[in-house]
Amino acid sequence: MDAPSLADQQCRPVSGVSSQLPLDIVAKAMPELPGWELAEECQALVKTFHFDDYYRTLAFVNALAFVAHEQDHHPDLSVHYNRCVVRYSTHDAGGLTANDLISAAKAERLFSN
Repeated sequence: MDAPSLADQQCRPVSGVSSQLPLDIVAKAMPELPGWELAEECQALVKTFHFDDYYRTLAFVNALAFVAHEQDHHPDLSVHYNRCVVRYSTHDAGGLTANDLISAAKAERLFSN
């Protein structure tokens, strides 16, 4: 039986450095996250989503806010007229956790739909 995709998983409460993912685990997940980049010395996942206009940008931001609330894992967002920069990092862990990968995959699925 195949493991569920990242986008089908749910975020769980984490805290502390021990919940950080090793880089090899993050690297294995990256094929499920097209266009996402490791940033800040591999401490964050970042992607810029492009849209036709401000209305579509805000529609994405609002839908992403709903998902973030549902998962209790919130991105840093930079919102512009026709793009939104999404950044995930687990502040309590000081780097990337499974929640960041799951949330990025959910953002990717949201954008694709």
